[in-house]
Amino acid sequence: MTASEATETRTHDEAGIASGSGTGRRRAAFSWRFVTPLFMSSSLNPVNSSLIATALVPIAHAMGVSVGRTAVLISALYLASAVAQPTAGKLAEQLGPRRVFLAGIVLVLVGGIVGGVGQDMTTLTVARVLIGIGTSAGYPAAMVIIRRRAIWAGLGEPPGGVLGGLTVAGTVTVAVGPPIGGVLVAAFGWRSAFLVNIPIAIVALLLTMMWIPKDEPLRRSAPREIVSRIDITGIALFGGTMSALLVFLLSLPDPDWIPLGIAVVLGVALVLWELRAPAPFIDIRLLVSNLALTRTYLRGALTMMAFYTVLYGVTQWMQAAHGLSAQVAGLVLLPMGILAAIVSWPISARNLVRGPLVIGAVSMVVASVVLALFTSGTPVAALVAVTSLFAIMLGTTSAGNQTALYIQAPAEQVGIAAGLARTFNHLGSIASATITGIVFRHHVTDSGLHLVAGILAGVGIVVLALTVFDRTLKTIKAQRRTGDGASRPGGR
Repeated sequence: MTASEATETRTHDEAGIASGSGTGRRRAAFSWRFVTPLFMSSSLNPVNSSLIATALVPIAHAMGVSVGRTAVLISALYLASAVAQPTAGKLAEQLGPRRVFLAGIVLVLVGGIVGGVGQDMTTLTVARVLIGIGTSAGYPAAMVIIRRRAIWAGLGEPPGGVLGGLTVAGTVTVAVGPPIGGVLVAAFGWRSAFLVNIPIAIVALLLTMMWIPKDEPLRRSAPREIVSRIDITGIALFGGTMSALLVFLLSLPDPDWIPLGIAVVLGVALVLWELRAPAPFIDIRLLVSNLALTRTYLRGALTMMAFYTVLYGVTQWMQAAHGLSAQVAGLVLLPMGILAAIVSWPISARNLVRGPLVIGAVSMVVASVVLALFTSGTPVAALVAVTSLFAIMLGTTSAGNQTALYIQAPAEQVGIAAGLARTFNHLGSIASATITGIVFRHHVTDSGLHLVAGILAGVGIVVLALTVFDRTLKTIKAQRRTGDGASRPGGR
């Protein structure tokens, strides 16, 4: 499709919005052309976070280092993403989401090239940082684009079908990373874990340029005003706080207390600065006053902690204690991603929140109790069954929390709110690595699996309490019906 044809298509879609109503207006506003590049780019971060898992051992052999040293490739992406996602959301709100979206895709392309030709661990780490920063732009910028499109089209409630696709692309796809990585590494070698980003980034770049409408022209501002609007000081303090905190978490079970002390000092400085900033990077007052949004962040973090514990911890147990091969263990997990996608889509399409969140929390508790009964002689069919329960947890909570965030976050801050949600998710994933690292520190055993199951059951009970006793979730449906939730600050 040429640029002129793309412009003509957008004009046609916009004309349809003006003349249509209800479902017709929604379909015109969010055509498949419009959402395809959004979904593609939003999937890059979760896929890359788990895609590397099957390439770590071959990378260690190729670079002549221990397998333990390759863990930096995982933590580098987590660290870069945790800082970059809310930053990308802030930049998308201030500089234009399409610009940030495109910049992120370019960074992914560069990271794929650097990693594909890298000859040492330092170069590969730089590549993972570039990929982490670049993929971090996809989800928060997409949320800004979708929110602005919905407001422009006059939609009174969240575009559920679009959010459903974004849930699958932005969260659920993490489960398919290891199986895809296993196929790529087996067929083309470990470099394919980096090189696969190149064709995807090129396609996403072209589709975005053709099918996503351009941002409004940037207004001319003095450098000091731009710095104030973006809050560079707040971003720097947040980045330093998160970096120090994640370094501390990654040091467990042998804690390095110095990074924790640095995180506390920078965290206090961040709060004091943001309370006085005219356009704060993180609106501390909003997090305190809008506790519903804060609880959504906590539910998301705890859910992803449970999911990643299953994704990596239970996988270790299946291989080391149960005796399954890496390929079979990956196949056992494959239905989890597929089922989670099937579950999440209709929930998002109907803008359901509280019911799915309750089901997800109950599924987590039940699955954890069943997991505590497993031994190294448990049939593979039972493993598939329990991971299916965790898939229901992932699909229901991802969809419910995303819709809740869309409604609870102020329209002008949805980008940074979406980025912060991803940051909380990354904290959950780091916490899961800490749990499995401590429990399986010396040996991977059935008793260790039972301890992990007990921890997950406790987390499930906490998530259930955060859902059942959250009265604001009961009012979301009524707010959507009147259209207040999509436009009122905080959706409260």
